[in-house]
Amino acid sequence: MKLLAFDTSTEHLSLAVGRTAEGVTRVWTHTGPGGAMASSTLIPAVMALLAEAGLALRELDAIAFGAGPGSFTGLRTACAVAQGLGFGAGVPLLPVDTLLAVAEEARHAHAADAARFNVVAVLDARMDEVYTARYAWADGRWTQPGGWDVIKPEALAAPAVDADWVVAGSGLPVYGERLLPGWPRLDALPTAAAMLRLAPALLATGQAVAPQDALPRYIRDKVAKTTDERTSEKADALAALAAVAPVAPRPA
Repeated sequence: MKLLAFDTSTEHLSLAVGRTAEGVTRVWTHTGPGGAMASSTLIPAVMALLAEAGLALRELDAIAFGAGPGSFTGLRTACAVAQGLGFGAGVPLLPVDTLLAVAEEARHAHAADAARFNVVAVLDARMDEVYTARYAWADGRWTQPGGWDVIKPEALAAPAVDADWVVAGSGLPVYGERLLPGWPRLDALPTAAAMLRLAPALLATGQAVAPQDALPRYIRDKVAKTTDERTSEKADALAALAAVAPVAPRPA
């Protein structure tokens, strides 16, 4: 399996390319500044990492991207670039839950051999709030007991402390003990490498979509995009298409 993954939902840009052959997986990664810079650096970084891995876009089985929740601008950038690359190369897209990627990164980094692992994932949502969801690892797969939410840090402290649960994510250094005081705490971001590990199970359950059907997951309501946002999103998609214009679609 050949996969590309990227995330720009936080202040960190994360890229990864994975290539599995004869049961052996090799992974190439790249990190850089996210935020506003990601819109100009993402495509060149993607193309450079693919070249390092010796892969062309048309050879990929899927392109995974951080669909959200996260920064509005970052989510739009990732989705637009994924759409452009997917259209240009004829490759399906895999929108990945960024909070699930946080949970997977925490599991892989701190409890890779654990049979069970429960995570409350938190990402800074700005405006004195966090994006959050709960995930449980058992029998080699993740389940999500509940939905996503955007709440004040203190509102997450209501459940009783359970020794089997940890809290992880970018919300921790921002809000400190306002988030689940007394709980075990782990540093974790929604990395592209985590998305590569999640991708096979997501693909197996039919979660890949055509480029035109890929959408960000915002969680926090927003009525409409501004003119500048629409212009930026269109520019990202056009730039991605231009980057792969010489590439013929994969044979059916």
